[in-house]
Amino acid sequence: MTQTVYSRVIGTGGYLPEKILTNIDLEKIVDTSDEWIRERTGIERRHIAQDGQTTCDLGVEASKKALEMAQIDAKSIDLIIVATTTPDKIFPSTACLLQQRLGIKGCPAFDVQAVCSGFVYALSVADQFIKTGMSKRALVVGAETLSRITNWEDRNTCVLFGDGAGAVILEASNKAGILSTHIHADGEYEELLHVPSGPSKLPKTDEIAERTMSMKGNEVFKVAVNTLSKIASETLEANQIQKEDLDWLVPHQANLRIINATARKLKLTPDQTVVTVNKHANTSSASIPLAFDEAVRDGRIQRGQLVLMEAFGGGFTWGSALMKF
Repeated sequence: MTQTVYSRVIGTGGYLPEKILTNIDLEKIVDTSDEWIRERTGIERRHIAQDGQTTCDLGVEASKKALEMAQIDAKSIDLIIVATTTPDKIFPSTACLLQQRLGIKGCPAFDVQAVCSGFVYALSVADQFIKTGMSKRALVVGAETLSRITNWEDRNTCVLFGDGAGAVILEASNKAGILSTHIHADGEYEELLHVPSGPSKLPKTDEIAERTMSMKGNEVFKVAVNTLSKIASETLEANQIQKEDLDWLVPHQANLRIINATARKLKLTPDQTVVTVNKHANTSSASIPLAFDEAVRDGRIQRGQLVLMEAFGGGFTWGSALMKF
């Protein structure tokens, strides 16, 4: 009888730049207030990369911590996937840059771009590699320097985002690990959350708004809440489990109201929901691995517990991963 192969997390890591920008600091930059930001988003502060500090730099630090926890040699990694929407260069991929920095040679290394859902997408891809035997040990990283594409004159968006990186190491195992992943997209909603220009679509004007994030917040909020609820149900049904079977929800850290709404629909208590958005704002693809790493390291998430990860991002993209940690 063929034994089932699972992708099992053996190490986690996270890194946030040293520079902190609080809500009070933002009051001096744009017409906003600490009270308004907290009430609408739950965010208190965000970390900002220093001048010259890149997405790869952040990813390296998170990866080193994951490697240290796993107690393995970096050279034993045979797959690297980096989820990012803010790569160091148009090419080569940030994954290749990370590979070089970690002293790893020869294995496949590539980026995945699904914005805030990027880490779940990357986790899903790595899981398929391991299940099919193409990889035995994978490094999956979510890393962003969103401050580089933030319009600091737009009070509706600049309060929401921050920089950071998170990483996990997956290893092939006969013990239960990732049970299922579910990823989706619908490009119909493109302009509700996007950056208008890019390498092949040049800015129409010199205005900063052409090169930075634009978001229609109310519309995004409504679609996000409904979509996350649906994908949670899809994941539970696929695994034939009940809401009550879940131990933890590790959601994308975009907005505390969205997180709380999702948790309520899953009948999970605040004590079962990992929340870090107050500490580092929306770090896009880095937010789930950062939250996961924190909860693993402080002892909340224990071996054998059932963890649901879910995310929603520009595209729109959305996805979930159910794992037994």
